[in-house]
Amino acid sequence: MRAVSNTSPISNLAAIGRLDLLKAQFGEVWIPEAVAEELRRNPFPAAAAAIQAAIREQWVRIEIARDSALLRTLLAQLHCGEAEAIALATELKADLVLMDEREGRQLAAQSGISVTGVLGILLRAKRVGQLVAIKPEIDALRQKAHFFIAPGLEARVLAESGESELA
Repeated sequence: MRAVSNTSPISNLAAIGRLDLLKAQFGEVWIPEAVAEELRRNPFPAAAAAIQAAIREQWVRIEIARDSALLRTLLAQLHCGEAEAIALATELKADLVLMDEREGRQLAAQSGISVTGVLGILLRAKRVGQLVAIKPEIDALRQKAHFFIAPGLEARVLAESGESELA
């Protein structure tokens, strides 16, 4: 399965020491240059080191998104990393784009690209036995990455994973 990622999923998973989930689920993850640049500025030293190691190992692969009509349209509506990720996913005929931001997810879906984010990656990991529980990962995302998760979304994810909110 070919996946293209925006900054958030890689950065947040690296912040909680779970970047390995991306490699296990997708083998390779493609990122556009704008995302690579954002990842180079990651404020967490351990996360930045893990991301740069993944790029050196070439399972996180950098590709330049072509200057297309789609990219120009997306740049008028989204942040550069999100726009380039959607454009690159289209160019590479990716199966999935990894993105957490609502507006970017909506535009990716409108472009016919399947979308998942950090929580979807955690759910997939639990389903295949890579994680025992999602709740500790959500707590780590909040504490270490300062990741916002709406209470209703958290409840739905925990219910889908078979965990209660009290777990």
